Amino acid sequence: MSTMPEGASVRVEVAQECIAQPASDSATAYGVQGRARVKGHSSITDKEFALFRDLIFEIAGIHLSDAKKALVSGRLGRRRRHHGFATFRQYHDLVTRQDQALERQIMVDHLTTNETYFFREPKHFDFLRDVLMPRFSNVPELRIWSAACSSGEEPYSIGMVLADGRTDNWRLLGTDISARVLEAARKGIYPLEDTARIPPQFLQRFCLKGIRSQAGSFMVDRAIRERIEFRPLNLNGEWPALGRFHAIFLRNVMIYFNPTTKARLVQRLIAHLEPGGFLITGHSESLNGIRTSLRMVTPSVYQLGR
Repeated sequence: MSTMPEGASVRVEVAQECIAQPASDSATAYGVQGRARVKGHSSITDKEFALFRDLIFEIAGIHLSDAKKALVSGRLGRRRRHHGFATFRQYHDLVTRQDQALERQIMVDHLTTNETYFFREPKHFDFLRDVLMPRFSNVPELRIWSAACSSGEEPYSIGMVLADGRTDNWRLLGTDISARVLEAARKGIYPLEDTARIPPQFLQRFCLKGIRSQAGSFMVDRAIRERIEFRPLNLNGEWPALGRFHAIFLRNVMIYFNPTTKARLVQRLIAHLEPGGFLITGHSESLNGIRTSLRMVTPSVYQLGR
């Protein structure tokens, strides 16, 4: 989708009837069309699955259980066929070559894209409004990091809450390992059906409805988009200089890490929290068994002492 001109949009009406838009095949985003039919194994073998399980753990720290074998076969099968390979072993040989950084990134994109939507787990946004923002009301600039932000719904949801409660003294960082989802996040354009969970007052203030060529989609308002920086970052790799944050959102990601990787990541995140700052995880996640300087404020919300 091309970038929506501001002139080709209107404010989204609260009563707008949203028309479902078909989701595009993720591989199509890379211009993968007209794939040839390839003879060979239609599913991945146990040995081939082990190769990719070890590779994605080495790259991203993500642990794939045996239950994910069908998922790996389905998602990487498109790339295997695209390259004309008969086996997944051949595709593994390709992505582990030094000169195949781009294809390796595409592989990571296919294996790390997870479900996301606006205002997921809404109690966290209530906490942001009612506790976190008042707690740091006197700081010159409120800084929040949305880690593993996927296609941007989480940071834009945070941005709407911040824009509603503060003036212009806030900044957001959104990071993800996937180059493809970050490209989508920067555009800030989504199907109209995705407005279903956005509070009505935020739809009116911060969302623009596409018209003419952009009909069926909406764009997050420029005033919010300009305050969010999207950067690539592998949580399991080297990090650039990031600074410190008053809150870090890392939700529904650590469930894919083993205990050792999870504990190491939490310690790295703590180093980027301001004194009194908050780490917010998914409701299904817990820091039980990890020794940290964080205290639990409420389930899935942890605070660093001063």
